[in-house]
Amino acid sequence: MTETTKQLPAPVQPARPERPRLWPVWIVAVLALILAIALGLWNWQQWQKHQATLQVVQDLRQDTNQLESLYGNRGSEQSERLQALENRVAEQRELIATQQRQIDHTARELLEAGNRTRTDWLLAEAEYLLRIANQRLLIEKDIRGSLSALESADEVLRESDDIGVYPVRQQLAREIQSLRGIQGVDRTGLYLRLEAAIASVNDLTDQALISDQAPGFDMVEDQNAPSDGSNMFTRGWNRFLGTLKEVVVIRRMDEPVKPLLSPDQSAWARLNLQLMLEEAEMAVLRGNQPLYERALNKAITTINDWYDGTNPAIRGLNETLNELAERNVDPELPDISQSLSLLKERLAGRLATGDNDADSKTANGGDES
Repeated sequence: MTETTKQLPAPVQPARPERPRLWPVWIVAVLALILAIALGLWNWQQWQKHQATLQVVQDLRQDTNQLESLYGNRGSEQSERLQALENRVAEQRELIATQQRQIDHTARELLEAGNRTRTDWLLAEAEYLLRIANQRLLIEKDIRGSLSALESADEVLRESDDIGVYPVRQQLAREIQSLRGIQGVDRTGLYLRLEAAIASVNDLTDQALISDQAPGFDMVEDQNAPSDGSNMFTRGWNRFLGTLKEVVVIRRMDEPVKPLLSPDQSAWARLNLQLMLEEAEMAVLRGNQPLYERALNKAITTINDWYDGTNPAIRGLNETLNELAERNVDPELPDISQSLSLLKERLAGRLATGDNDADSKTANGGDES
């Protein structure tokens, strides 16, 4: 058996399978991860740079817009300053031209003044007075002042020896008569009476502004009334009636009820009435009859609607306003400009006659020489 055993082939050991090599895969995976991380970091840096670049571009755009607006404002300011300077230069030129014209006019008047007679000066004075009369009547509506100026102009024309002023004086007499036929308006007196009415409104108390017919307003028994022992029953009966009035309130529905004014409403009512009276004062000064009547009628209506008509102060104020409402602050004014026009024509005729006389004298002097 030993030999047989020795002649048998040697047992073959099975080959062990080789383990796959994984380290190259890990190396590739690590390299890929590192590359991905590096690429991500690079992309993040690029995105940050892009955002920073966008912010810089936006800041540059804002700065550019600010500079453009600044330069535009400066340009507009410069143009406005140049326009203002040009306007000032134009105004100065116009002022110089006006002064030059005034100097020329004054020089001509001075040259003509040497050739004027006493009659010319009187006619010039009368023209000035007529201008004053027209101005006072048309602008100030001062009938007395206008009449005084017309009478003074007639006196001046009477002193002149010019027979050509007869039509002027004839028209002037008609205008004086027309002014004397107008009843003058005492604006100062009306204004002062309205001021007194406003002062009386300021002095009114809340009790004067509350109507005794307003709801909730009850007459309070006078505690200072004299009493004697014989009227104890009467006083008790009055107290019983007062208590009954507090419990039961009887209102008549067939009469208009005036509202009870609170303190704030009372102050508002007084202020409203003062404004109406001040509006009437302005109408007196301006001579505006419709505005004057409307303001006083509104004030009278306000007094009748809100105030106690039995109060003596309210009654007196109402009577005053009713009397003032009948006044006429804007009478119809006549036309007094005809005399001024006639006088101007006379002055122009005398001036033309004087120029012709001067020309004839100059011509005669030249022939003699």
